[in-house]
Amino acid sequence: MIIDDEHYSRKVLRALLTTLGVTDINEAADGASGIDAILTTTPDIVLVDWEMPGLDGPGFLRRVRAPDTFPLPNVPIIMITAHGERSKVMEAMRLGIHEYLLKPVSGQALAARLLSVLMQPRPMVRQGSYYGPLPRKNAAFKPEVDPVYGDVVLIN
Repeated sequence: MIIDDEHYSRKVLRALLTTLGVTDINEAADGASGIDAILTTTPDIVLVDWEMPGLDGPGFLRRVRAPDTFPLPNVPIIMITAHGERSKVMEAMRLGIHEYLLKPVSGQALAARLLSVLMQPRPMVRQGSYYGPLPRKNAAFKPEVDPVYGDVVLIN
């Protein structure tokens, strides 16, 4: 599923995915429509833009990564954006993103991230206020320790 407010960006991502052999591609033009689309299509993976009117990428992530209120919180999500600032990357990690790609996206970079997410899935964890994929060992982002459990809680 592609969630991006720019028609041209969705068109480019659709073309890249098609070139990679992906045949079932759904689109949404904003975060709110993306939430509805996830619930009706149950995608294997979501590509979402950072900056969109209404419900933006970070807001979208907050809604999806809420296992107590959202029925599909484990869907793999790749942020695709023109924002390469470290603060944005760190925020996306804190919100539970699987991967982060900068626009313009190359087919090779997209393929690598898709393969990583789908072929080497990281378990979903809840640690403090964080819910998302288990951070990589060398990641700069470290979720805070859960006061109840004291450590990472793996979610099956």
